[in-house]
Amino acid sequence: MQQNTNELSVNPFNRIVVDRNGQQIHLTAKEFDLLYFLSSHKGQVFTKEQLYENVWGYDHIFDASNLSSFIRKLRLKIEPVPDKPRYIITVWGVGYKFNEQEKP
Repeated sequence: MQQNTNELSVNPFNRIVVDRNGQQIHLTAKEFDLLYFLSSHKGQVFTKEQLYENVWGYDHIFDASNLSSFIRKLRLKIEPVPDKPRYIITVWGVGYKFNEQEKP
């Protein structure tokens, strides 16, 4: 199911992400998987372990630094101001969530 915010459209069928200006945002396969998973569960907080299991799968060994690197790269591509994320929010001491309401 396609996920839309006021500024992002995430389409799992053609694996395309489009910003509010209609510009396609080019993501790697795992970046797309991570964004789609989070945007499909708006507002739900996931631990790093849960994200790793759901995006990479159970057959991969959990690597927190790898996940953090993917989050950082994804923010650089989708966030208007990556240092002040609007979409992928860090929940300190827990993990991450996709913000269900964009900040102005």
